[in-house]
Amino acid sequence: MSQNQTVEEIRKQVIFNAPVEKVWEAVASSEGMAEWFMPNNFKAEEGHEFYLESPFETSACKVLTVKPPKEITFSWGTQGWIVHFLLEEINGKTEFTLIHSGWGHPEEKMRPTGKTHQETRNTMDGGWESIVKERLRKAVEQ
Repeated sequence: MSQNQTVEEIRKQVIFNAPVEKVWEAVASSEGMAEWFMPNNFKAEEGHEFYLESPFETSACKVLTVKPPKEITFSWGTQGWIVHFLLEEINGKTEFTLIHSGWGHPEEKMRPTGKTHQETRNTMDGGWESIVKERLRKAVEQ
C-alpha cells in the first residue's frame, strides 16, 4: 500500500422533488441545516467560521465557497475534511450531490475516536446515506 494513498471520498447523489431554491435554503442556512443535519451557527458567507454540534464533539468549520444556488463548500473539523453540496435544477426538481473528501491514509488513526480513516469513512458513508436520502429529502419535500 502506497504511503500517499488516501481513502476514497464519499459521494451521495439524489434527485429531490423540490425546487432548487427550497433545497438551497435547507443546505445554506443555519436553521435549514439544523433541521436535517446538526445544530450549528452556519452562515452562507465565504470565510465564515462556524461549528457543527456532532454527537461526538463540537467541530470547528469554515465556509470555503458560496455560489448561490449551486454550491456550498466548507471545511469540517481538524481532520482535513472538505464537504461540498452541489445543486442542479432539472425540470423543477433538484439534483443534489454531496461530496465528503479530505480523508487521510486508510490505516491512519483519527482523533478522538482512535478508529482508522477507512473505518471512519465507512461509518460516515452509511450516515450520509440516511442523512441525505431520508432526513434531507423529508426537509425539502414536505
